[in-house]
Amino acid sequence: MSKRSSAKYKLDRRMGENIWGRPKSPVNKREYGPGQHGQRRKGKVSDYGIQLRAKQKLKGYYGDVTEKQFKKAYVEAARMKGDTSQNLIGLLERRLDAIVYRAKFAPTVFAARQLVSHGHILVNGVKCNIASRLVKPGDEVTLGKKAQEMALVLEAQSLAERDIPDYVAPDGAAKITFTRVPTLDEVPYPVKMEPNLVVEFYSR
Repeated sequence: MSKRSSAKYKLDRRMGENIWGRPKSPVNKREYGPGQHGQRRKGKVSDYGIQLRAKQKLKGYYGDVTEKQFKKAYVEAARMKGDTSQNLIGLLERRLDAIVYRAKFAPTVFAARQLVSHGHILVNGVKCNIASRLVKPGDEVTLGKKAQEMALVLEAQSLAERDIPDYVAPDGAAKITFTRVPTLDEVPYPVKMEPNLVVEFYSR
């Protein structure tokens, strides 16, 4: 499991957006960037800067995925048939930690990754501790017995700030079925994501 190197809400302030739609986000109080120069007027951003920002935002949203894993997802998306930006979103949404987060088994994508890496998640009845594993349509993802009693999980299930999307079908409180790979407009992002700019960034 890769270790997160920076505080998760720093990304919110750097982007000036509440990326995960969380009520605790500092952007809700301070819209300017972090640091002593955060309130300075920003200059014009280059095309490269806009593309880089789009990449950082998407990468950060999925729990600050490592550059190696993120680029691997892009390469795979580019190899697949169809629109590369849609394929990229589909691959990111198929990650096991993303599915656990979407199923409301964890309050944040970071907590979802931890649940997986600590062995609390089963895929088709088999324990899996690889957060980057790609779930296939029809796969069942279940919470382990111990995890069902965790305060963290109970808190996540009671969150009113987000709903379980259509492509994740719940079966009781501890089990879901991943029904299909979603398209960009079906993914419940709290802010606008621009995977087309990410594709431009990598295909320079």
